[in-house]
Amino acid sequence: MSNLSLPMPDMNSRWRFEWVLPVLLRPRRAFAAIIEATGGVAFTPIFLLAVSSLVRTLVIGAVQEAARASGQIQLPPGFEWYTPEQQAQFYQAASATSGPVFVYLLPALMTLVGVFLGWLILSWLLHLVMTMFGGRGSSQQASNVVAWALLPFVIRDIVRIMAIWSSNSLIAYPGLSGFAPTGDGMMTLYLAALLRNLDIYLIWFIFLTGIGLSQSSQLRPGKAWFAILFTLILVQLIRATPALIAAQFNDLTVIRPFF
Repeated sequence: MSNLSLPMPDMNSRWRFEWVLPVLLRPRRAFAAIIEATGGVAFTPIFLLAVSSLVRTLVIGAVQEAARASGQIQLPPGFEWYTPEQQAQFYQAASATSGPVFVYLLPALMTLVGVFLGWLILSWLLHLVMTMFGGRGSSQQASNVVAWALLPFVIRDIVRIMAIWSSNSLIAYPGLSGFAPTGDGMMTLYLAALLRNLDIYLIWFIFLTGIGLSQSSQLRPGKAWFAILFTLILVQLIRATPALIAAQFNDLTVIRPFF
């Protein structure tokens, strides 16, 4: 591994597949070269993440469709914390949204939009916070670093695809959601949603982001890591809020859609 280095890019090509292993295995040297690159070099990791996320979404759709065909319904994470009324509303919604548009097309589009918007928004937030703390890195450097730091999530998608495909069932408790407290209430549901996003791949991502942005920002290591952790913790707290919104929508009466 000591000879693993980051090849200098061909400026006429947007593909950087030769950078994948160095970023994952030799991140300090890899991000030092990424920061020195002129222009955007984020196409390859974002493309890989989009493909892995899309395949995972389609595999989940296939499993859900097979379950419906056999009379089974895949329950969402935290379903056991729903009230009886919310569970009844979920079953009604599941029967009303069983077409291919809701099983494949819309989830695939939302996944792709989520990948690109998530990358852009996270890059912007991290660059903003780092600048407020006195960082001197550019927004282009931040977007490049964040894009390559997202590679662990590609590995997570591959692992989940293999697990779902081999078991022909969804992962019941992703991340640390299995440790969420039981019981009713919005806070319990929120904690379950928060813990399902926490896993080794998120820690890996934070580690890579910290290495890259601490170099590009030219801040002292302690100050840089504080800014990065503050931003990413805030993002995770915000990411868990859609579960609360979804629980509120479960109280609405479902009307069969046109599709």
